[in-house]
Amino acid sequence: MFTINIYIKFALIALGFIGGIILTFVIGFGYSWIFFLIGIIFLISYLLLGTIQSASEKMQTMDFEGAEKRLDLTLSPKLLYVTNRAFYYILKGSFAAQRKDNTAAEGFFNQALALKLPSDNEKAMVLLQMAVMQSQKNNWTSARNYFYQAKKLKVTEPQIKDQIKQFETAFENRGQMKVAQSMGMKANQMMTKGSKRRRPPMR
Repeated sequence: MFTINIYIKFALIALGFIGGIILTFVIGFGYSWIFFLIGIIFLISYLLLGTIQSASEKMQTMDFEGAEKRLDLTLSPKLLYVTNRAFYYILKGSFAAQRKDNTAAEGFFNQALALKLPSDNEKAMVLLQMAVMQSQKNNWTSARNYFYQAKKLKVTEPQIKDQIKQFETAFENRGQMKVAQSMGMKANQMMTKGSKRRRPPMR
């Protein structure tokens, strides 16, 4: 899959507009419009797609700090194409969960759930992570609600199905808090792996 490094994209945006301005003063608008067009195309691509693909590639190598810095290069999540916006919040929630900041993670995951996700697999991953965080706080009523929502979805990923079964075991044996707590990291890792294929490419 063809992708463009985000820094190369920034360079092309700058080259397009700066080159266009210079040519306009030197030889007029006759040829400079080509540079402006290049700058505009890459600028629109950056605004609509953000740095989701670039950040997710770093997450695949377990470079969470680098991935979060790369994601923060996104200008505004509100400008992102709706699917990319959902993945933006999923990644932000994953980073917060890595830092054990469950309050922030829940906020980001709820924002993702309110948007259009590509399939039930992604939605189940988010709901399962929410269930895990609630179980860690001993809030089993809320955990059950999230879990049952995830269980009703048409999940096709074998690894996600396995995570659901593991949580169900923990839920049926509520005293086994270690089982549920150990799933926090696993569910978060599954979120980055399971969504890789469906994430729109950066162009």
